[in-house]
Amino acid sequence: MGLTVKLRKDTGKFLLDVVWEMGNEILVLFGHSGSGKSMTLQLMAGLMEPDEGYINSNGRVFYDNAKGINIRPQERRFGYAFQDRVLFPHMTVRENIFYGLLRSKRDGREEKVRHMLEVFHLEEIENKRPSEISGGQKQRVTLARALIGRPEALLLDEPFSALDNTLRIEMRQLVMRIKKEFDIPIVLVTHDILEAYTMADKVALYVGGLVAQTGTPGEIFYTPSSPDVDFYLALNFPFLANQYQK
Repeated sequence: MGLTVKLRKDTGKFLLDVVWEMGNEILVLFGHSGSGKSMTLQLMAGLMEPDEGYINSNGRVFYDNAKGINIRPQERRFGYAFQDRVLFPHMTVRENIFYGLLRSKRDGREEKVRHMLEVFHLEEIENKRPSEISGGQKQRVTLARALIGRPEALLLDEPFSALDNTLRIEMRQLVMRIKKEFDIPIVLVTHDILEAYTMADKVALYVGGLVAQTGTPGEIFYTPSSPDVDFYLALNFPFLANQYQK
């Protein structure tokens, strides 16, 4: 299992030009806001169309401009959790999760919803609406809805940014459990260096619309591949600077 991504998108104000690949692991797209991380997920999910490139998931091509392939968003086997945890306010927790199955076969839907309620410990609030539950519970509902269709990969766009530190820790642990439970690649966008260091199997460092370096967290943060990466990390994360001094 894995993903291969090569994407170029010029909006006129910003140029994204990235290449990376991953196996069945957690890949963190790491960098400051505005570096193209969230745009990458939108292009992968089909919410934006690249100017050129390709997206290959487990041997299936979702996009390839050279071959004229552009699979519709609803047919791309990605679970996608947005930064702002978009839930339908008029629906209950259970109904929000069920919504992730609308395009699937009718058989077994009830069992699947029940299973997700149990996995994410949402049984006691299944009949409540989003306005009646906490931020952490909303995040669990969002993840349950993204995963109920058994996607080939899970895309997470800064899923913890609106949570306090206690809930952040809880959600990080939850994502690690999801990786074991569902056994699928996870692409996580963050600008939090702690999340990148503690959660990633692999990091893609985004700088100005480019991937400056890919590697393990140790390789990225302790052995920069070039003077430019060295300078970027030392400038933006001063506590790392001492290790780069010769």
